[in-house]
Amino acid sequence: MKKVLALLLAVALLCTCFAACGDDSGSSSSASSSEASQPESSQSSTADESSTTEESSEAESSETASGEKFKVGILAPAVTHGWVAGVAYYAQERCEELSDTVEYRLLTSSNAEEMTNQIDELKTWGAQAVVAFPQWEGMEDPIKGLIDAGIPVVNFDIVIDVDGVYHVAGDNVDMGAQSAQYIVDKIGATGKVAVLEVPSSGSVSELRKQGFEEKIKEIAPDMELLYYETAFTREAGLKDFADVLQGNSQIDAVFSMDDETSIGVLQAISEAKRTDIKVVTGGGGCQEYFNMMPENEEIWIQSALYSPDMVKDAVDMAVALLKGETVDQEKIIPTTVVDRENCADYLDEKSPY
Repeated sequence: MKKVLALLLAVALLCTCFAACGDDSGSSSSASSSEASQPESSQSSTADESSTTEESSEAESSETASGEKFKVGILAPAVTHGWVAGVAYYAQERCEELSDTVEYRLLTSSNAEEMTNQIDELKTWGAQAVVAFPQWEGMEDPIKGLIDAGIPVVNFDIVIDVDGVYHVAGDNVDMGAQSAQYIVDKIGATGKVAVLEVPSSGSVSELRKQGFEEKIKEIAPDMELLYYETAFTREAGLKDFADVLQGNSQIDAVFSMDDETSIGVLQAISEAKRTDIKVVTGGGGCQEYFNMMPENEEIWIQSALYSPDMVKDAVDMAVALLKGETVDQEKIIPTTVVDRENCADYLDEKSPY
């Protein structure tokens, strides 16, 4: 009996040992499984961090790229006329206003050869777009060379016959038409009007004269027009109109296309002590001319605005092209008429013109 009890006790102890070994094995397996799964989590975390780093790098690269400044070249004639001085002034002002995105070089020239050399200079500098204000004949091929090199050109003011050139200008035709309407409004549909052409200005004079003649034909076909040549300077206006006055005892109005020419015209009228002329038109936006408007109560002094600050639109167009935006090939800015009744709204002490 004792032997049987001893045997049963031994068997019970042996089972207890096996159970304990089985529990240790299961615990060890779970731990191993947990440790095995840990690297997967770490690898996933590392991959996420790597992906985040790549995205951050791409974002930094994008920010760096967007932070690069566009190189814009500005070409203009050397300053010989107040309006031209205004063009250079406002082009520079606009580029400085866009200094976060634009790096610019402003070059002025005295002839076509000098401007052509400056085009090569801008290419070497790395200009990505050029705003050009060419007043010289023979600039078609150099401008075409820029376009062929993939550099967009925004031509300001004067029309240049080159395919692919963008153009920003005032409405020269409407300037003439507005001046014709103004003269008729002040003196009626009959009388003598001295027309001061400026052939040296090319398309500018032709278009303004075209608008003037078309409007006169429409609203005052019996108006007598007297044609004379001059230039866009006050000195020319004074000298040439003094001769006009000597040759004509009666003139009712003057169609002058430029404010500075008109300043000379008004001086000639004053020096000749003439009282027959009731209207003198102009064009541009000269501050000195604006100030003369309320001072001359006997003569209606008018300016059809063709402000040099329109060049800001040309700079904006160049930048828009570099940003890949779609822009119209040509932008024509509408005319505004200024006289003694509204000139105070257009006075700007900082303007160089």
